[in-house]
Amino acid sequence: MSEAQVRDTPEGRHPIQFREEMTVELIKASASDSDVIWAARVSTAGEQSLDAVGADASRAEGLINYLARERHGSPFEHTSMTFFISAPIFVFREFMRHRIASYNEESGRYRELRPVFYVPSKERRLVQIGKPGSYEFIEGTPEQYEITVNAIKESCTQAYENYQKMLDAGVAREVARAVLPVTLYSSMYVTMNARALMNFLSLRTAREGSHFPSYPQREIEMVAEKMEAHFAQLMPLTYGAFQKSGRVAP
Repeated sequence: MSEAQVRDTPEGRHPIQFREEMTVELIKASASDSDVIWAARVSTAGEQSLDAVGADASRAEGLINYLARERHGSPFEHTSMTFFISAPIFVFREFMRHRIASYNEESGRYRELRPVFYVPSKERRLVQIGKPGSYEFIEGTPEQYEITVNAIKESCTQAYENYQKMLDAGVAREVARAVLPVTLYSSMYVTMNARALMNFLSLRTAREGSHFPSYPQREIEMVAEKMEAHFAQLMPLTYGAFQKSGRVAP
């Protein structure tokens, strides 16, 4: 586990780990640019729309660019991408604001939660300036970084020790988990279609050339960047159209 820091714990217990990175794995996908083409062509070709995909292959890029530019979004919904994501709980709470996806997350009621916690890397900007909706982050000092990391490690270690005390005393997992912080790593499956993913990326990444500037929390942006890389590989024409249209979801 890269950049992980491990503390010793009593024998038989999982060691406490501190991580900086997010993990995104594409589990399965039914998503290609041709899916957009046949879905769009049904309006003019009817039952021949699947045949029209091959016949119009040379015009596919132009059609997809047109759909994205004019915001004819429904053809992009005939796709599906499922990701397995490992990230801190506070990142998943940001995800849940996007109600155009399907989620299944691991449960602290049914399994003992592992002691893996997030700490920011030295590259993570720590100081916020400006006002909500228009703020930016700047570099923190070495002292601020040290205070931040030490405070997170101390709090997480104490919280997990209390969690274990309750479990050892026979307290139910769903009650004992109440002491755990949102820096705890969780895992979940996320399934989105291409239109929903473009909407997600438009809001959770900060990019030059975006028609509507976004100010995402860096940690969810780290996840979004990995999802975007998979999307760009699966659907290069659609991804190119997304970029050309100012990263606005159709």
